[in-house]
Amino acid sequence: MAATNGAGNTTSPSPAKTPAELDFRSGAKLEDLNKLIQEFSRQDQREYDDYKALEIHTAKDFIFSMLGMVQKLDQKLPMANEYLLLSGGVREGVVDMDLEELGLYVRRTDYDMDFTLLVPALKLHDRNQPVTLDMRHSALCHSWLSLRLFDEATINKWKDCCTVVDHANGGANYFFSPTRVAEWFHQAFTLVLGEVLKKPQRGMPKVERVEKNQTVISVVLAVGSSRVLYDIVPVVSFKGWPAVAQNWLMENHFWDGKITEEEVISGFYLVPACSRHGRRDNEWRLAFSRSEVQLKKCISVHLIQAYQAYKAIIVKLLSRPRAISPYHLRSLMLWACDRLPSSFLAQPDNAAHFLLGLLDDLAHCLVNRSCPNYFLPQCNMFDDLSDATVLLLACRLSSVRSDPAEHLRSAVEHAKAANKLAQELRQQLQQRRSSPGPNSSQADGTAGQDDGLARKLQQLVTENQGKSISVFLNPDDVSKPHFRIDDKFF
Repeated sequence: MAATNGAGNTTSPSPAKTPAELDFRSGAKLEDLNKLIQEFSRQDQREYDDYKALEIHTAKDFIFSMLGMVQKLDQKLPMANEYLLLSGGVREGVVDMDLEELGLYVRRTDYDMDFTLLVPALKLHDRNQPVTLDMRHSALCHSWLSLRLFDEATINKWKDCCTVVDHANGGANYFFSPTRVAEWFHQAFTLVLGEVLKKPQRGMPKVERVEKNQTVISVVLAVGSSRVLYDIVPVVSFKGWPAVAQNWLMENHFWDGKITEEEVISGFYLVPACSRHGRRDNEWRLAFSRSEVQLKKCISVHLIQAYQAYKAIIVKLLSRPRAISPYHLRSLMLWACDRLPSSFLAQPDNAAHFLLGLLDDLAHCLVNRSCPNYFLPQCNMFDDLSDATVLLLACRLSSVRSDPAEHLRSAVEHAKAANKLAQELRQQLQQRRSSPGPNSSQADGTAGQDDGLARKLQQLVTENQGKSISVFLNPDDVSKPHFRIDDKFF
């Protein structure tokens, strides 16, 4: 009923306050979960100033120069090679590999930034039709690779990295061995690195750690105030699309109309990873890393933020036994993008819904022991989970779902503490640099040169977005850098 004031005027009733939207399972306010996700995203983001960009570039150039020397060592690697550099290490799930076989590296403790570099040992880029692989001896999503696809010169070059199987016609069939290729690659990289370290150049990164973790070489470089981790993986590179994944192209996907099919199916890889019951010396795993780089462009930033928070919680909680990898979590996100309207996924206020939904998706996959590969749905990545493992992980996941706010707060506090440690480390390094010493005048001159170089590099990046930019320094005269933009030198 409307009220009247002293003047006899009727006043409108106060609008009813909209009740807070709650999560049915935990009772948490979705608004509070949204704020926690935003705070985690803010704490977890990596800021790159000019110096940081220059340090990353210096580390990348060092790794690329090592690979160039490996190629010259015995001419095994392709002369004109195409590396794929991915942001995030193998342990972050950028490639589907077996994490239990990798050493433990912790961001902000062992490194500050991490990358994965796929290095083709062989390339098959001259075919336009669907690529048919020999999958008769392998589990789904895996294959052997016969060198009969290549010329005689290539076979002779790689014989020592093959297993030999007698062919029905009496000849020998050479199968490219992932373990032998990885062993050769590690020996060649270590040999080249040893020669370089005998004659260190001015401005060269400090090599803090080099380890072979099964088929992955992990290298940690210290450049200025940054420690950069490179996970280097020898692979086989194909152009086109595998015949076994042709049906996937027939379905509707979230990226339809946003990018072209040609961009999505530009190529794929075989990475050195084996199925649980496969032959380790012969079996490779299909990887669609090129496609995943393109698909990421079509995922809303709000879903990405929720996914990063979700990954931080799950990876920490379900780390033992290591049955669930970040790659599995990424696959669930891609399936969600296919299932849900893009208008819903684009809403910033839905971040809490995204996180809770991803938790529910993972619980569903565990209970049903089913996690289909996004590109090969017939491949169930949870097929080998035991009943005991499923029960253990499902119980832990249930505890997260019962109180997601508490686990988000824990993830935020962990990110804050890690940032504080990283900031203290940077301050210590800056104090060492600013402390006067016998070579202070020389150091000041070098700092000035570095500052000018950083500004020049930042300007070039701004003016030439999307182009390949490299810096070449003469170790005897670093005051005169040369820049290359694509194929032009300046």
